[in-house]
Amino acid sequence: MTSEGFLEGRRLQLARGVLLQCIMGGYPAAKFYGGDDGDLALVADPDQIHRLPWSAEPRALAICDADELDGSGSGLSTRVQLKKVIARYAARGLSPVVATELEFFVFAPNTDPTQPFKPPLGLDGRREDGHSAFSISSNNGLRPFFSEVYKCMAALGLPRDTFMHEMGVSQFEINLLHGDPLLLADQTFLFKHLLKEVALKHGLTVVCMAKPLAHTPGSSMHIHQSVVDARTGQNVFSDAEGEATAVFRHFIGGQQAAMADFTALFAPNVNSYHRLCHPFASPNNACWSHDNRAAGLRIPASAPAARRVENRLPGADANPYLAIAASLAAGLHGIERELEPSEQLQGEFEVPDNLSLPCTLHAALERLKRSQLAKELFGSEFIEGYVASKTLELTSFFDEITPWERRVLAAQA
Repeated sequence: MTSEGFLEGRRLQLARGVLLQCIMGGYPAAKFYGGDDGDLALVADPDQIHRLPWSAEPRALAICDADELDGSGSGLSTRVQLKKVIARYAARGLSPVVATELEFFVFAPNTDPTQPFKPPLGLDGRREDGHSAFSISSNNGLRPFFSEVYKCMAALGLPRDTFMHEMGVSQFEINLLHGDPLLLADQTFLFKHLLKEVALKHGLTVVCMAKPLAHTPGSSMHIHQSVVDARTGQNVFSDAEGEATAVFRHFIGGQQAAMADFTALFAPNVNSYHRLCHPFASPNNACWSHDNRAAGLRIPASAPAARRVENRLPGADANPYLAIAASLAAGLHGIERELEPSEQLQGEFEVPDNLSLPCTLHAALERLKRSQLAKELFGSEFIEGYVASKTLELTSFFDEITPWERRVLAAQA
């Protein structure tokens, strides 16, 4: 839209079906978004209109809500879904607080998708070999790229906590500062968009797939969650003596009760499950534990005022609005129903059958499709439309034969 049209308040409309467009570009049957495929209004959030600092020509981006023409939020919009979850907390006098940790890879351009990704050439003429975890070395040649990333973050008002080299080859992580869930979802979305755009300027490729490289750790989007009293700002997970409260237990109980049903919301792509098949760094379970990265729900070591629950299931490929909405909705479900969690597990442990999660996209979608809890919390229209769109993607994946199948299975009798 032209800046003149935007400033005049001209309404921008969008076909409802676009919210269910799958990643290959196709659409599920019209029954999932209305047979007439009528319009939605895109309503810009006045706090989320940004001049794009990496653009050579003046351009701006506005994050919008997708609203029905009568002014109500569309049930197909993940941002609207998150706002509804936050409103449910507010009705109980509570405010959720979240922070996201986003991992990503920086690669050289990959013009042939049949070939593996490679890290960029470093200043020493070599490619990183995966021994740089938490290193402060700059021989990877990415200093100019990250310098512009930092400048663009500041221009967009994206505060950052820590930035580090992660365990994977040319893999990095940013921790965004904790705050309002909608704001953090917007910031996570903006940061991923910023990364892609700045990388292109520098002749690089940023990849937010859950598992872009074999034999290498995948990329997560861990979600840290706490809940405060909306009036006092006090963390309701801790009491006056600094001990864990019943609300804290119930929040964990709700997370555990919903994680299997919601796995397809946290791990939305076929590739997501490559990350989850290596259980220590990316636990595919609904166990909970204090400061144990083998648990899907980790309680980080912290002072009582910062007591929180870290959901380690979502990958970097997850929709931040939907993943945060699903995780917070699960916790609120536990608070409302006063659900008790399982016993916490420490050290090395075997995952009980009732706390294991779906390990393929097909299994996760089948679980989501049957979930009455998911339909209760997000509406049948959204869940059925989401499953239909993701089923198209899964079908497209099965339409291709992989190199592994040709290499390994062709010789079988």
